[in-house]
Formats: sequence, structure tokens, C-alpha cells
Amino acid sequence: PRYRPDWASLDARPLPAWFDRAKVGVFVHWGVFSVPAWGSEWFWWHWQGQHDAAYERFVRRRFPPGTTYADFAPQFTAHDFQPRHWAQLFQQAGARYVVLTTKHHEGFTNWGSSVSWNWNSVDTGPHRDLVGELGEALRESNLRYGLYHSLMEWFNPLYLADKQSGFKTQSFVSKKTMPELYDLVLKYKPDLIWSDGDWEAPDSYWNSTSFLAWLYNDSPVKDTVVVNDRWGQGCSCRHGGFYNCADKYRPGTLPDHKWEMCSSLDKLSWGYRSNMSLAEVMEEMSMIEELVQTVSLGGNYLLNVGPTKEGVIAPIFQERLLALGRWLDTNGEAIYESQPWRVQMENTTDTVWYTSKGPVVFAIFLLWPRDSDLHLSSPIPSPGTRVTLLGYGGTLKWQKSPGKGMLITLPYMLPSPLPPQSGWAVKLEGVK
Repeated sequence: PRYRPDWASLDARPLPAWFDRAKVGVFVHWGVFSVPAWGSEWFWWHWQGQHDAAYERFVRRRFPPGTTYADFAPQFTAHDFQPRHWAQLFQQAGARYVVLTTKHHEGFTNWGSSVSWNWNSVDTGPHRDLVGELGEALRESNLRYGLYHSLMEWFNPLYLADKQSGFKTQSFVSKKTMPELYDLVLKYKPDLIWSDGDWEAPDSYWNSTSFLAWLYNDSPVKDTVVVNDRWGQGCSCRHGGFYNCADKYRPGTLPDHKWEMCSSLDKLSWGYRSNMSLAEVMEEMSMIEELVQTVSLGGNYLLNVGPTKEGVIAPIFQERLLALGRWLDTNGEAIYESQPWRVQMENTTDTVWYTSKGPVVFAIFLLWPRDSDLHLSSPIPSPGTRVTLLGYGGTLKWQKSPGKGMLITLPYMLPSPLPPQSGWAVKLEGVK
């Protein structure tokens, strides 16, 4: 069927299956904001939109008098950007898709957009097509490619004029936003479009529904492309493909619609900050906890890194991503292509979460029980129940609990004053 440019029709489109199966993605925030590398990727807005004193002081101290935001662009060099190394790292991290910022609210495009004259990565800065180069490398590694794109631009005169008119005029949309979106789709054939920057104006201003109707009906990616829910004021959590709802969203209970949680390894920013401290970086344990809770509640987990202006992913971020990959090498069977089970979380504790695949149930426990006895009250065992620990050879002994559920005897762990640092998954076959 052809989709009509209205939400009733567009929302009825089935979500391409690859997205739910993928479960794990990496988000990359990279742009001119990586040059001051301070505060966050909203640097320009805090500095010249809000005239925040701390930002004004920062620029006075670090840059020559009269510096403008545009002066940062030539320093966005991407000298050390090696797309194949990135792709390899993201693959080792266990990601099945990668989302790159093609343009943030600053309006600088990471490809040679013809409607962003001299404010793009081909005309200035790196003099490279960053979107295209990363896309090629990801496809070589069999990773799906998502493009983040901000609909609005803080200081674009066309946008400001439309805003002034109460969004009754649409010159910014017709001359900038839409040409860019069509260009990105036709040029790079993305698997995913991660829209943002929509909140100031209704979807009728952005022409979102006519773009999505074209995307689903006639674009080169019409059968495979997935989109999120940021297409205009009031769309979030209501319209589009999968739902983001809000940054770092945690629903608490099982939503009835496919969703994604985006989170950042730097707890204070999405873009790179040169003064980031170790305490501000997410720990391995919290990362695994977020992943497990998200997937158990039917979501995908999109974990963000901000590279430097040279295109380096900080070693501490690499280390965390590789730790996630190692965990998934062992426990990925409980994550990839899984479905929420009838119970998502053990009702007595929030440290045991469930996923399932057909008749098989996985119980993922985030803390190793003191006496190595794991009590699960939700699964109903049968005489033929078989229990294994992912990453460990052989079956585990279990017995029916006096109350309800089952008691599993885990392998003996070496005594240590500190509990081991991440989650484990038991595979339960023959339970209800």
C-alpha cells in the first residue's frame, strides 16, 4: 500500500524487523562543537544565544579577541579520522548499527551539502565527506548506518525569520531542511534517520509527513529505513517509527511500542569535552545495567561517544566500548533478537531481568548472589527443565523453591572482597 502524508497512515507502517533484532547501537556526536570541546555540544547556544558568563569567559581566555563560532570550523580538522578503525571498534563493541550526527543545531554539515555553502566539512575544516567515508567503512563491516539530522538551526537567518512569523512562513524548510534530508537519503541510502531539533514548531511547519510519505513510498530505502519520533512539537512518543520519547528515557514498565534509549558515556555531554574527568565517565557496570534493563523492556540501546576535533575516540571511551563488546560476546544470546518475556523484572529485586527467545527464557542477574544460590520466583520449572550459564560449560543444578519458582546453584566463584563487576545470564529451557 502507498502511505498517505498523514500520521494515521504513516504510523501504521510496520517497523522493518532488523531494528528490533539489532538491540545495540553506537551514537556519534561530532561537529564544530568538538573544537572548543567544552561544556557540551550546545556550546554556541550557551555562548551566544544565552550569553552564559562561563562560556564568554572561556572564549576570552582561550581564543583571540573577536573570535566568532565560524572561526572554529577550520580547526575541525579530522586529521586522525580513520573510518575503518571506527567501524572495527564499533563492531567489536557489539553494535549492530551506528548513528552519526550529519548536522547538529549549529547547522554545520558533515558532508558537502549544496545548501550549506562554506559551512560544511568539504568546503572547510576537514575538506572530507565524513558522512560518506564512515558509511562506506560501516557497510564493509556489515553494520547498519543511521544518520542523525537536526531539523532546526539556532542562528540560521532563514529559520529565525520563520520563527519571527510564528512559523507561518517556511523558507528555511524549503531552502535548507528538506533539500538536506532528500540529499542525505538519495546520496547515502541510510538504514535509519534519527531526527532532532523539532520541538519549537509543529510537524506541519517541517513538512514531516510529506517527507516520510516519500521516504516510505518512493525512496531508495523505502523497505528498510527506520525513523524515530522527533518530527515536530508533540510528536515525541506519539508518532513516527520507534520512540525515543526523551534523552536517556527509562519507561519503568513494558511499553506497547518499539522504543530506543540513547545514553552517553560522558555523563555530562554528548559532544567531546577536553576537561572530562574519569568520574564523569559511565562505569562498565552502569552501561551493562542500562543495556539489560532497556532490552528487557523491549527497547534498543544506543550508546554515545563524542570524538575529538581530530577524529580520535578517547581511549577511555574505546575501553568502555570494548568492555561492552566482551560482555556481549558471552551474553549476546540473551540480548540480540530477544523478545520481552511475560515478566520483565524479578518482583523481589531490580537486579534480575528477563528476556526470551521462543520457548527459551534468559534470566540476567546483575549481582552475583552471596552464597552462589540464585533464587528466581517468576519461572515455573518442569521435570525437564535445563539450566545453563552463558559462557560456562555444562548444566547447573537446580531445585524447586519451597515458595515458588526455582533455586539455581551457580558455579563456585573465587573468594574476593569485591563482587565481580558485571552481569551474567542463565538460560532456562523447559520453564513456563
